[in-house]
Amino acid sequence: ATVLLGLSAPVMAACASAVKLTSRGPVFFRQVRVGLGGRPFEILKFRTMTVDAERHGQAVWAKANDQRVTAIGGFLRSCRLDELPQLLNVVQGDMRLIGPRPERPQFVAQLAKAVPEYLRRHSIPPGITGLAQVQRSYDASLDDVVTKLKYDLFYVDNRCLMLNVKILMKT
Repeated sequence: ATVLLGLSAPVMAACASAVKLTSRGPVFFRQVRVGLGGRPFEILKFRTMTVDAERHGQAVWAKANDQRVTAIGGFLRSCRLDELPQLLNVVQGDMRLIGPRPERPQFVAQLAKAVPEYLRRHSIPPGITGLAQVQRSYDASLDDVVTKLKYDLFYVDNRCLMLNVKILMKT
């Protein structure tokens, strides 16, 4: 992860400059997510939405053609470049390169009630990318979460070097 962080530094610098030059507000976005064993941690991403995307502090699902996404944010999201700062989370030990994507605590509480076995995805560290991410797009509904959970649980039960290589190649 440290090597990847060094190799990605020029790309991260370009992304940071693009965010700063095209929208007001901070370059980075910090958000609490749930990791291994249900432990909360702070994730770091390039900011892809307007500063007031969640005006009342209420967690809101992202949706297709979300009006809160900035122009450069749409590009960063489509290329998944907004996730690059999470290499720092990997270096800190909160995440791995590959695993189920960490979710926000508000959504975890809802999903754990609605979706059987949802919490089992916390039995391994979360990842920057994962099987569900390379097979599906962003979650926009409970149905999306249920579908992606099947991929996450498959990964939890079958993770191995070959599967990791396939996921990295698709990423």
